[in-house]
Amino acid sequence: MSEPTPNALASLQRLAQGDPTVLSFVRPAIESSFKESGLDPKTFMLVRIAALATLDAAPASWLMNIEASGEAGLDPETVLGTLIAVLPVIGTARVVSAASHIMKAFELATCLNWRCIGSVLLAIWIRVGPSIVGA
Repeated sequence: MSEPTPNALASLQRLAQGDPTVLSFVRPAIESSFKESGLDPKTFMLVRIAALATLDAAPASWLMNIEASGEAGLDPETVLGTLIAVLPVIGTARVVSAASHIMKAFELATCLNWRCIGSVLLAIWIRVGPSIVGA
């Protein structure tokens, strides 16, 4: 049995705020799945975005993946297009929830002062936000 994680409460808080360094042990698994998938970076991230929407993932999960999506060269239109593409399969409620979680991730990024993803999330908000508010 492994040793208990020191300061587990602080680690849980950091994880809930989208701090991926808490899950440093996951990075090799993600890198391995990327290599084994044979997909290009953009397609790999689109699949992950579709999975996040399907699972109704928390804002912190979106925060980590939107950052990686920006690094892979995805633009907000492609992220939105992916949500639209999976809508008939996962339903409107999940897509609206995903958009809401993306916006919460934007708020989280702002609070954490993450400059690299702020622009991607802001662009999504400009395109999707008004429809969420009106929904």
